[in-house]
Amino acid sequence: MKILAVDSSAVTASCALVEDGRLVSYSFVNAGLTHSQTLMPLISQVMKTAQTDISQIDRLAVSNGPGSFTGVRIGVSTVKGIGFTNDIPCVGVSSLLAAAYPFSALDGHLCAVMDARRAQVYTATFKNGVKPIRLTDDRAISIAELTQELKQIDTTVWLCGDGAMLCYESMKDCVPNIKLAPDLMRYQNAYGTALAAMDAEPVSPAELLPVYLRLPQAERELRERSL
Repeated sequence: MKILAVDSSAVTASCALVEDGRLVSYSFVNAGLTHSQTLMPLISQVMKTAQTDISQIDRLAVSNGPGSFTGVRIGVSTVKGIGFTNDIPCVGVSSLLAAAYPFSALDGHLCAVMDARRAQVYTATFKNGVKPIRLTDDRAISIAELTQELKQIDTTVWLCGDGAMLCYESMKDCVPNIKLAPDLMRYQNAYGTALAAMDAEPVSPAELLPVYLRLPQAERELRERSL
């Protein structure tokens, strides 16, 4: 099975082509450009390098949240458009699960964290195995709350995701068992998205939707003003 996966849920953007679990082609950018500028060129580059036509793709996958509202929308819209045009089923994957997947062979636990601003992080904790075993749902909580949770784990906790360094710097003096995951693929990425999508149930492009853990900033500000 060939899976074309994309991730644009945070500041980075990436695309991966995976066949039966084997990474065939991969492209990643962390240049601070908008995903509307980078995502389609990444997809074209990955397909061209792999000498693969879109008609050969069995499944499309995208990190559909949590994450940047704009980034998630761009990724989901891009995959929906490709899926509609070429009649390809789609899979939406948690951005946090995608971040954890490449590190599932490490001993201990994984804590995927993304900077959610407003003194919060998006996070989920997993037990490592052949595949990440979910221990918590995806949540938006404060770093202080997460610190107290991780203190209760008596094995090594590997931090991954774009909020890993932020949490490590905050926790390293009071949570001695935390470590940073190897930096080569520490950010959430399309390779992890593709791996997670292998076992998921696909949906039609029309059914693919973003997943937000918080209201968009404009809606939050409107509610605050109304109160």
